[in-house]
Amino acid sequence: MVSTVGKRISIMRHFLRLCAMSLVVAFGGVACAQTPAAPAATVSAAASPDATVRTVPEYRLGVADKVRVNVFGEEALTGEFLVGGGGKVSLPLIGEVQAAGLTISQFQQEISNELRKGYIKEPRVSAEVLNYRPFYILGEVNKPGEYPYTNNLTVLNAVATAEGFTYRANKRSVFIKRAEDPAEQSYPLTPLTKVAPGDTIRIGERYF
Repeated sequence: MVSTVGKRISIMRHFLRLCAMSLVVAFGGVACAQTPAAPAATVSAAASPDATVRTVPEYRLGVADKVRVNVFGEEALTGEFLVGGGGKVSLPLIGEVQAAGLTISQFQQEISNELRKGYIKEPRVSAEVLNYRPFYILGEVNKPGEYPYTNNLTVLNAVATAEGFTYRANKRSVFIKRAEDPAEQSYPLTPLTKVAPGDTIRIGERYF
């Protein structure tokens, strides 16, 4: 009799343990299901127009750029040339070659193509920009106007060239208009905000 009672007690204890484990699993799953996920807003907040980081595309030649062209082994075709008002460069032997709107590598290819037309069988051409188009700075700077462009120019460099901000200047954002764009665009004014040749920069006025 004692043995039978002991077996029953053991079976009941085992049954209760199984029930307890089932409850833990069930409620644990509910808790996990109800744990809130991180809101999407914390992953990617909507950016304001002023939060756009400016990237300057590969430079394209324009009117008033000065370039140096070197044709290997042909000193008569090597020299410094200006992109004229029509967007072309006048070169010895081959005459006018389109330059405005082209990258340096495209300009080199254009010269090579012209030289192959009965002049040089396999021309080796290199070109580089000597003087870029100037940039313009307006608004709340001490000396607005036109200034020569230098490599890797930033907005803060441009402001320094124009002898600094006025006391009314908004130092948080800047308006920049590319030469080929119809309208200006707002960018954050940071040490990394780039300027391209021919850009018009406008420093706005703060209202507080």
